[in-house]
Amino acid sequence: MSQIITIKINDYSRVPKYKQIVDSIINDIAKGNLKIGEKIPSINELSESCYLSRDTVEKAYKQLKKQKVIVSVKGKGYYTAKTDLISKIQIFFMINKPSSYKMMIYNSFVNSIGINGHVTLSVYHCEESLFVRTLERNLGAFDYYVIMPHFKTEDLNHISNTNLVKDIIEKIPKDKLIILDNNKLEISGEYGTVYQDFEDDIYNALQKGLKTLKKYDKLVLVYPLKSVYPYPLRIVQGFRKFCSKHNFDFEILDEIYDDMDLDSKDTYIIIEETDLVNLVQQIRAKNLILGKDIGIISYNDTPLKNLLGINVVSTHFEGMGETAAYLVLNNKTEKIRNVFEYIERNSV
Repeated sequence: MSQIITIKINDYSRVPKYKQIVDSIINDIAKGNLKIGEKIPSINELSESCYLSRDTVEKAYKQLKKQKVIVSVKGKGYYTAKTDLISKIQIFFMINKPSSYKMMIYNSFVNSIGINGHVTLSVYHCEESLFVRTLERNLGAFDYYVIMPHFKTEDLNHISNTNLVKDIIEKIPKDKLIILDNNKLEISGEYGTVYQDFEDDIYNALQKGLKTLKKYDKLVLVYPLKSVYPYPLRIVQGFRKFCSKHNFDFEILDEIYDDMDLDSKDTYIIIEETDLVNLVQQIRAKNLILGKDIGIISYNDTPLKNLLGINVVSTHFEGMGETAAYLVLNNKTEKIRNVFEYIERNSV
């Protein structure tokens, strides 16, 4: 026998009737009026008792199955699912790569959400097609979508957006969308975002180290051109702007080469950690003094760089995760620029 459930339908509401059914059933489970594993009315029974079309009820049940709130048992009917997540916020969290930095943001977000939500992580490796397919499969199944949009072209250049990406993101209700890290999407509507401004961030961070940098003759940016996970070109633009503003001689390399000619009084700004390790090894091999003969500034901080005394320009990864959680928990659609800083140590 099916459990009697309370379906409240407001004929004057702009909320679709199928959504009102979904909300009513979830509310009954959250309040304990419906127990886990209990049978609920069939589509025909609910349609007749609530004077609703069969199509409306069927759409509601499909949505509830997609959210894993109910399950269907062949030949028996529909039952509430065995889950303890029914009253929690369901969050789909998409990152472009499984780097330590991105995982710091994710872990900070999860810790800040705490017991209030359940977070499902998805990694799309900067691949447009994988991103679109994954998001398409999960539309409507979550309460919030937290997305870091970074993609790559066929020739491994960074791109913030494509038509396919934009089209699929536009299908997410904007009050349920949080964009992280990169805000160059041109998505319509009001939605939450916690972002880096890659051009101005590096420019402003280097400004803070200007006094120390002036003891060097040349600045060298090591920007990988063909990375599997490409970096925004706006980093290069910010670097160029800083050097032009202060009349620095500068050069842009795509990697640290073996057996480089290291000129005294050069400072290297390095993005990839492999390049950082290679350069430090060559400095030591040539008996040069880091912070006196050669300067190094690394992009994005880690505990190891702190231990080694490496100067960094870095966004605050934990802060980005915490702020995103704040937007979700408080249902905010604010646009917040994340903290980006220059940390002075002993390598310049």
